[in-house]
Amino acid sequence: MIKYDLYKFLKEELGNGSKDLVTRPSGEKIRLRVERDMGKEPEGAVVALDFLKIGIIDYSCADEIVTKLVSRLLSGEYGDKYLMLAGLNENQKENIEVALERKDLAVMAEMRDGSRAVLGNLNNYLKDTLDFIVKKKKVTSRELSDARKIEANTSGTRLLNLYKKRLVKRVEEARSDGAMWVYELL
Repeated sequence: MIKYDLYKFLKEELGNGSKDLVTRPSGEKIRLRVERDMGKEPEGAVVALDFLKIGIIDYSCADEIVTKLVSRLLSGEYGDKYLMLAGLNENQKENIEVALERKDLAVMAEMRDGSRAVLGNLNNYLKDTLDFIVKKKKVTSRELSDARKIEANTSGTRLLNLYKKRLVKRVEEARSDGAMWVYELL
C-alpha cells in the first residue's frame, strides 16, 4: 500500500497554514495532485489517502477529492489501481460518506482505530461478502459459497462485483487443481 499524506499535499499545493480541507477549489487542487502522483504508480497499486493530520473535510471538498477520484477510478481512467482512505475520524467519515452516497459510490476506509469500514452505498449482500473478506483477508469463490451456503455462480458474481467497484483486489493463483481467482482485502 502506498500512502499519500493529504496534509503534506495541502501544504505543498495550497501553501496556507490550515490543516482543513475546505472548498471545492481547494479540493480540486488536491485531487489534481493525487491524480498526477497516481499516474506514476505501477499497475495493481493500492493508494491510500491518509487523513491522519487533516482536521475537517467539508462536503464540497469531499465531493471534489473523494467522489471524483472514485468515479474516475471506476471508469478506468487510472488503469488497474485501487483507492482507499486511511486515518479517518468520525467527522471526516460523515462528510465523505454523504458525498459518496449522493453519487451512489463506495470506498474502503481504515479508521484511526484500525477498523475497516466501507463508506458510501453498497447493498447488503455485497456488504456481507466484504465483511467476510475483511475477516479472512483473502477468499475464493468456493470458500465464500461454502461459508455462506450460496450457489457458486452467486458467490462468483458477488466477488466480481466487489472487484469491479475496486473494493477488493483480484489475483490469479496457481493451485494444484489449476489457476483460480483469489479476492483480497486492500
